[in-house]
Amino acid sequence: MSEEPVDTATAILVSAAVLLRERTFDDISYRALADEVGISERTIYRQYPTRAHLLAALSDWIERTYFPLPPFVTVSEYCAAVHERFRAFDASPAYAYVGARASAISPTLDGAGPSYLTRAIEALLDVAAPTLNRRDRRRVAASLRYFSSAMFWARLRTGFDLDAAEICDAFDRSVGPVLARLPEATWVEQ
Repeated sequence: MSEEPVDTATAILVSAAVLLRERTFDDISYRALADEVGISERTIYRQYPTRAHLLAALSDWIERTYFPLPPFVTVSEYCAAVHERFRAFDASPAYAYVGARASAISPTLDGAGPSYLTRAIEALLDVAAPTLNRRDRRRVAASLRYFSSAMFWARLRTGFDLDAAEICDAFDRSVGPVLARLPEATWVEQ
């Protein structure tokens, strides 16, 4: 059985993830990464011209590989998916911190639109609260997106030394009021 070939950009990201097990993102040089992948440092610069590009791509790859969000259609499924996500963050904190850090910088990738999670939350609101006006829909989506983010998890983990269960509780207490403020007529009967 032969292994599927991996493109250079993905090989760089895989190697960066391996190095994250031993050091922080800031301690991973392009030289060390090139040595790990077995390519020239110049090739890495061609793929990721700046560390911000590398961080954004690595965060996206880690998100898809290690923290895929379970599908959700209802608000309760969304909450359960976020709880599972926070438990996964606790199991791989070095990877979760990369996601938190990447979300704190400006988007650097050309054509980078809303993330998968943002699109999924917006789709949830389109179905669950179809009469919600555009302004409120954007506000609710932004709130739900932040409260389910690696950044929210990281701030509570490092700032308050909370574990996944406690962060899930904080998430529930944060999201509840956001959803409760919406008019009752907004929601579709589930």
